[in-house]
Amino acid sequence: MLATQVTDNSYKGWQASLDLLFRRTPEKTLLQSARHVGPLTVQRPFYPEEETCHLYLLHPPGGIVGGDVLNISVQLEAGCHTLITMPGASKFYRSSGKEARLEQHFTLAENATLEWLPQDSIFFPGANAALRSVFHLQTSSTLLAWELFCLGRPVINETFSLGTIESRLEVWIEGEPRLIERQHLKDGDLSSVANHPWIGTLLFYPSTEHHLETVREQLAPLENFAGATLTDGLMSVRFLSHDNLICQRVMREIWQSLRPLLTTKSPCSPRIWQT
Repeated sequence: MLATQVTDNSYKGWQASLDLLFRRTPEKTLLQSARHVGPLTVQRPFYPEEETCHLYLLHPPGGIVGGDVLNISVQLEAGCHTLITMPGASKFYRSSGKEARLEQHFTLAENATLEWLPQDSIFFPGANAALRSVFHLQTSSTLLAWELFCLGRPVINETFSLGTIESRLEVWIEGEPRLIERQHLKDGDLSSVANHPWIGTLLFYPSTEHHLETVREQLAPLENFAGATLTDGLMSVRFLSHDNLICQRVMREIWQSLRPLLTTKSPCSPRIWQT
C-alpha cells in the first residue's frame, strides 16, 4: 500500500486533524477533550507525577507521504501541566511531487506548562515536506520544547540528495512575535546546515542568563556546531551533528537539567523512551 501511495499521482493523501484540550482540576491536569479526524489519535494519559499529564500522540500509518495534510492543535487552559511525546519517529517518505504538510499549533493560557518532546522526524530522499510549528504563550506560561530532524538515513550512508523541506518555527508571547524562523532545504544542497544530517532545536521559556550558561556547558560534546541564545526570556538552542546518539543524549541532558529550574519538578522521562 505504501508504494502505491508514494508513486501514484491519483493518491489524494490523508486529511487528518487532532484537537486536544487540557483543563486543570484541583487534583491534576485532565485531557478534557480529544477530537480527531483520520489517523491521528492519542493513548490514554499517564500520571507518573500525580498531577502532571503525560500523553503519547499516535500516527498509526507510521509515515507521511505526498498529499497528506496533518493538523495538530493543542490548547492548555490556565494552570495545566502537560508533557507530550510520541512512541517513535515521524517519517516523511519520498513523494511523486505532491507536498506533505504538517501544521502544529500550541496555545498556552496563564501559568500553563507545556513540554513538547516528540521523537525525531526522518526525511527520506525525495520527500517534499512543509512543516510549521507555532507556540502561543502568555507571559506566565512555561515552555520546554524540542525538534530533531534527520536528513536521509545516515545509518546506511543515505543522504537527503533529492527533495524539499520547508520548515517554519514561531513563538508568540502575549500576541507579540518572539521568534520566527524559516529553513529551506532543496535537492541535496545542505550547505546551510554544513552538510550535517542531524538538526536539533530546543526552546525554553522563561529563561535567564543562569539557564543559558548551564546549557552552553552541556553543548560541549557538539563542539563548534552548537549554540544557545537568550532573547527577552526565550532561550533557543541549536545544533548540528553526524551522530544521533550524541543528539539524543545532549537533548535529554539539557531537558533534565532545566526542567527542575523551570517547573520545580525533577526529571521524569516518559517510559516509552526506554523501549
